[in-house]
Amino acid sequence: LGGGSSDAATVLLALNQLWGLRYERHRLAAIGLELGADVPVFVHGASAWGEGVGERLEPLPAEAMPWPWLVVVDPGVAVSTAAVFNDPGLTRDSKLVTIRDLRAGAVWNDCEPVVRARWPAVREVLEWLSMRGEAKMSGTGGCCFLGLYGEAEARTVLRELPSRWSGFAARAVARSPLEAELEVAAPAGGEFNDWGVAKR
Repeated sequence: LGGGSSDAATVLLALNQLWGLRYERHRLAAIGLELGADVPVFVHGASAWGEGVGERLEPLPAEAMPWPWLVVVDPGVAVSTAAVFNDPGLTRDSKLVTIRDLRAGAVWNDCEPVVRARWPAVREVLEWLSMRGEAKMSGTGGCCFLGLYGEAEARTVLRELPSRWSGFAARAVARSPLEAELEVAAPAGGEFNDWGVAKR
């Protein structure tokens, strides 16, 4: 879900602005990568296809977003990323997934079978959500999510959510709200790069 990574990226972008450093996004992303693998995508502030550890990014158009709304459910268990990556059952030779696969819905999470087996609460959430649509696990878990086509549908799922779990509905966005703030601070008449970010 990227909470800490998003915070780190926001600090980098804010300091770049406040201190007048005028660093390009790729330079800030490289600094962010030293803080965490998910920081670069938040530095760029737009939906992207990530490869490597998450540092090789290609912008995705808004129409590539599969769902306009998401329901995110937290089963209330702490999943150890290190334990997942060290599990002998983790698939380590998956075929390369492409943007074309994403658009065709042919994507998967190699960590999910391991987490389902070791953390029954996550498996239970995935099974509950799967009765309402195509459920996915976020990263190594334990949060899971369900993509939906409308806010009313998302709110209905939340009302049905068992009280032992917590959850929220979120509208999917192709660009970070921070980008609007950065554009306001950009020089008038500035150009924008492929990420939709103002060039300095």
